[in-house]
Amino acid sequence: METTLRGVGVSHGVAIGEVRHMGTAVLEPPAKQIPADEAEREQGRARQAVEAVAADLIARGNLAGGEAQHVLEAQAMMAQDPELIADVERRIAVGSTAERGVYDAFAAYRALLANAGEYLAGRVADLDDVRNRIVARLLGVPMPGVPDSDEPYVLIARDLAPADTALLDPTLVLGFVTEEGGPTSHSAILARALGVPAVVALPGAGEIAEGTVVAVDGSTGEIFVEPSQEKRAEMESASAARKAALSAVTGPGATSDGHKVPLLANVGGPGDVPAALEAGAEGVGLFRTEFLFLDDSKQAPSEEKQIAAYRAVLEAFPEGRVVVRVLDAGADKPLDFLTPADEPNPALGVRGLRSLLDHPDVLRTQLTALSRAVEGLPVYLEVMAPMVADRADAKAFADACREAGLQAKFGAMVEIPSAALRARSILQEVEFLSLGTNDLAQYTFAADRQVGAVSRLQDPWQPALLDLVALSADAARAEGKSCGVCGEAASDPLLACVLTGLGVTSLSMGAASIPYVRATLAKHTLAQCERAASAARAADSADEARTAAQAVLSGE
Repeated sequence: METTLRGVGVSHGVAIGEVRHMGTAVLEPPAKQIPADEAEREQGRARQAVEAVAADLIARGNLAGGEAQHVLEAQAMMAQDPELIADVERRIAVGSTAERGVYDAFAAYRALLANAGEYLAGRVADLDDVRNRIVARLLGVPMPGVPDSDEPYVLIARDLAPADTALLDPTLVLGFVTEEGGPTSHSAILARALGVPAVVALPGAGEIAEGTVVAVDGSTGEIFVEPSQEKRAEMESASAARKAALSAVTGPGATSDGHKVPLLANVGGPGDVPAALEAGAEGVGLFRTEFLFLDDSKQAPSEEKQIAAYRAVLEAFPEGRVVVRVLDAGADKPLDFLTPADEPNPALGVRGLRSLLDHPDVLRTQLTALSRAVEGLPVYLEVMAPMVADRADAKAFADACREAGLQAKFGAMVEIPSAALRARSILQEVEFLSLGTNDLAQYTFAADRQVGAVSRLQDPWQPALLDLVALSADAARAEGKSCGVCGEAASDPLLACVLTGLGVTSLSMGAASIPYVRATLAKHTLAQCERAASAARAADSADEARTAAQAVLSGE
């Protein structure tokens, strides 16, 4: 009998197939004591296992490429964290086996993060995966992972670690569903990059029996268990129609009456450029430069290394617009040479621009590298600062850009409610705004962007969040300047229409979402988008906002 479940849709598309479950987690190692004379040998085993797992993660990243590579390299750094390794060795020194020392050290760190409510708690799934891989290697057992299957299937898991998501084979994994996670988790981001339909934050998904046929709608978040033939035909027909619509619309982003809405790509480095070009991106709306810095947490990359990476992206978009975000370190992206190690809540501490202003030499080197990288190229470079709180922040950043001799537009990200509320003041110092809706939602609703339990508050359809977008767009319009969106909100085709109606002037997203957004915008006039935006803001919940906008755009 057909039943319907609803989670959070995080990657567009429809998948229909039999369920396969992720392998079970590594068993807890026995808590047995070892003689003191075996401690040094066990410590050696632990170090070897850590290095082997880190090397494997890096190798997987090299195979995956693009944004997945950066995520996996960051996870490898987590495995090699000096404090964690020191804790493991301390536990072994007082009698633990290598595997038990690893298990307990990671458990302590996990509990510390979760109980403190830190932003890093959003990486608990990544931490668990690293622990499981090290313990499995020490126990000599296979690492649980994506099941072997000769036939395509829908994967269900409690959560998916980046190492598993990055190497999913889209020809076999039709889509995936997780019980935990959020719309901006690593797995959600990688799913969109792969173009695999995905639904997260669906409690009870693990109870769906192996082999059960399910239909997954990655746009609505709906899961149909044992769908009827009518439902399957309806979803397949809608999917086919959507694909036809995607291929029929090409060229720059615009509404049906010709209002231009440039569609840009979010990239983490040169590896993400081919997919952006294939999707017809009109430029880059968010170049996340922190992945270049995460290659080595001990020191900043040299100016020459930065120039090479920046130029490789800039050269790919002649006559296009490339918006570079300077280093956004802190919170879930700590760097030993830049961020404090003892902050009680890094998400609310010294991160983003605050870190850079405390280390002006790092900012100066990056801005100088960008200035040199763009020399002689016919590209429109724009550079923006993350985590701008007020006009003083914006002025400090603009001054630093001018001092570095940077010939580009300077902008500010709107990720803190204060920046949206005082957007017109900030625009006295910079030339454009870019809304990071993921962090803006997190700070607006006091809801960790990686925690599935508060995912409803991370929904970009929340009317309060739309109000802040409108405030920012209105301020930019009044100042004759631009205001784009580079958060995950831009990847929702329906919401893209609403954002356009709110006055947003460009949309930047993962490359896989660009065709969906282009096709949807092309079906509606600017006036329809404006009416949909008004209807959404008049609602009292995210679901009501989505329904109201849909009704306007469908002519109901």
